Amino acid sequence: MQVTKKNLSDTKVQLILAADAELLQSAKEETLKEFAKNAKVQGFREGKAPLAMVEKQVDPARLQTEFIEHAMNRLYAAALDQERLRPVEQPKVKVTKFVPFDTLEIEAEVSIVGDISLPDYKKVKIAKEKVAVTAKDVDAVIADLRAREADKKDVDRASKNGDMVVIDFKGTDAKTNEAIAGADGKNYPLSLGSNTFIPGFEPELLGLKAGEEKTFTVTFPKDYGTTSLQNRKVTFAVSVKKVQEATEPKLDDAFATKVGPFKTVAELKDDIKKELASRKEQQNEQAYADEVITKITEKAKVAIPDVLIDEQVERIERDLRQDLMYRGQTWQEYLKAEDLTEEAYRKKQRPTAEMRVKAGLVLSEISEKEKIDLSAEELDAQIAQLKAQYPDAAMQAELAKPETRRTIASRMLTDKTIAKLTAYASAAK
Repeated sequence: MQVTKKNLSDTKVQLILAADAELLQSAKEETLKEFAKNAKVQGFREGKAPLAMVEKQVDPARLQTEFIEHAMNRLYAAALDQERLRPVEQPKVKVTKFVPFDTLEIEAEVSIVGDISLPDYKKVKIAKEKVAVTAKDVDAVIADLRAREADKKDVDRASKNGDMVVIDFKGTDAKTNEAIAGADGKNYPLSLGSNTFIPGFEPELLGLKAGEEKTFTVTFPKDYGTTSLQNRKVTFAVSVKKVQEATEPKLDDAFATKVGPFKTVAELKDDIKKELASRKEQQNEQAYADEVITKITEKAKVAIPDVLIDEQVERIERDLRQDLMYRGQTWQEYLKAEDLTEEAYRKKQRPTAEMRVKAGLVLSEISEKEKIDLSAEELDAQIAQLKAQYPDAAMQAELAKPETRRTIASRMLTDKTIAKLTAYASAAK
């Protein structure tokens, strides 16, 4: 096989490929074997006739067409392997020279992942924050438990901090006065002073009685979980249905027994502390891994084909559309609220998409460089664990699919690579 490679850009190549006799002979045999499966040759059972006899009975045009297909696939795959190329889409291929079963030359043009230049990732050092659970953290959980277990009774007076109010509310855009999907509710219980709602919302309800209404405007936080509501001014029309005085239970051993399998308040607090420590540790580990990956990715140089970034932008958009659907908001409503066109939205997502693609490619390159692998036993054990965790028939069928196994294997390999990088980053200099 002869390969001539021409770089059309950092992420696109042209390959001129000429097959050798061995590849052509192998492709011909493979093609004839496919025809032999259904060939009916007198004196032989179906599928058992010699290939030479099968060839005589096959339409020459069909044979040549199938042969070219088999030979091109073999030729292209061998060239990718020899040149260590990573294609990201189907190639554009044309036959430039063909003599039946003797000569085959093709020209292929394809987008590829370009050169990846890794930094010295073993020298990337980041201090890991220590996880600490304070008495204040534990007390906050205790306070929430007591609020949930509080006895509540309706009162005919103005509301105050500590009360529970039951409200109907509806949010509209402060500029356009249009209703906002997901910003309304009925018979919603809200504990005043709990700071569990949008900042600035609860104080507006202080001093109201059952049956009273109030309209006010608040600005959503810039880091609010729903992107479309970040920094957005929303006008709420609120109707107070009930004002309830909450009498919290005494914090004693009886309370601890009521809220869980504990005999004493000390046991309850100890369990809360352990749970908070575990949760904080998981969050800390994830944040640390993200920081390490980001720092290494920023230092790396990768030639990324546009098609990969486009696909990632589409994936981000698809996820957002699904989230909007769950929240009862249409795609066009979201774009209007954000004052964006579809084109502007996609352009806005490209930096994030590019960073995600780049991180994936960098991790893959490091995995190969570090010779990180995944044994069949490790994958089987993970699949078995997932099957035990999700016993429903639909999930069992999904886990049995080869593509699902490949996805899980890829994720496990990535996790092992990340674990290696965080170990390097946290090791003493």
